[in-house]
Amino acid sequence: MPQSSHIDIKIIELPYVHHGGAWKVAYADFVTAMMAFFLLMWLLNVTTKEQKNAISDYFNPSHPMISDSKSGAGGLMGGLTMSPEGAMASNKNPVIPQQVSTQRKRGTERKSTVTKAREAAEKKRFEKAAEKIKKAIQENKTLAKLAKNLLIDITPEGLRIQIIDQDGESMFPPGSDRMFDKTKLLIEQITEIILDMPNELSIRGHTDATRYAKGSTYTNWELSADRANASRRVMLASGILTERLNNVMGKADTLPLIVDDPLDPRNRRITIILLKEELTAPPAPEEDDDLIEDESDFIERTPPLPILPINPYQKTPGAIEFP
Repeated sequence: MPQSSHIDIKIIELPYVHHGGAWKVAYADFVTAMMAFFLLMWLLNVTTKEQKNAISDYFNPSHPMISDSKSGAGGLMGGLTMSPEGAMASNKNPVIPQQVSTQRKRGTERKSTVTKAREAAEKKRFEKAAEKIKKAIQENKTLAKLAKNLLIDITPEGLRIQIIDQDGESMFPPGSDRMFDKTKLLIEQITEIILDMPNELSIRGHTDATRYAKGSTYTNWELSADRANASRRVMLASGILTERLNNVMGKADTLPLIVDDPLDPRNRRITIILLKEELTAPPAPEEDDDLIEDESDFIERTPPLPILPINPYQKTPGAIEFP
């Protein structure tokens, strides 16, 4: 008798066990992270280099924008604020400017007058020296044709005398620090006029942007410094005291006279600056305590703090600097 192919299936109902939804949270975090990632990729693709730099500066805690005093966030992505000016809190220590004593006593006004008179006298001395140099060059038959190679003006540093090359009229042979005789005579004539002036001197050499051959160890830096030193030697031989030399520098082609044309021959020059006395020897505070007779001589607003003088033209022990 054949076996039956009937199969009995029994369904056993098990009690329901809740497995939790933690995987849903993890999956949601994953999807959110992926969305943020693709959003970042899109932003990097559509922003320019300038915008990226601005965004980077915005999140840079050391950037000056962060310590700005404007209300609201400020910056590239900053919004507006309903708060009044100054309401934004900052976790940065405020920069406290150096306090200057506002004590006033007899003699302060006199000191201000003296300082102004000193500056006016120095300016007049500079103008007189400039006129004397120009006149001496014009009256010298040998140097008269070099008048166009001389530029004289007054700058914030002092009286600036520039001996420049012209097209077809150079002061030095190409690539050399051995000046022509005419250049030496011109520097000697200038030295003779400024010899008795009290101002310290800054001598600077400049070149154009013409480069030496590739691999050369001698560059425009060495050339400009050597030409400045050649001028220094001529001035010392003409009577300038070593103590008056504040610095001697080679500037290469970093400060062109003709900015639009770095190869212009006028960029090759020697600059002699009679430095202002306020830069090299600032006046000391006036000692006039003997003028104080009673407490009414003082008007005190804030407590004074010691002020350390800062002199950017302080000489080094070597007296001459070669940057």
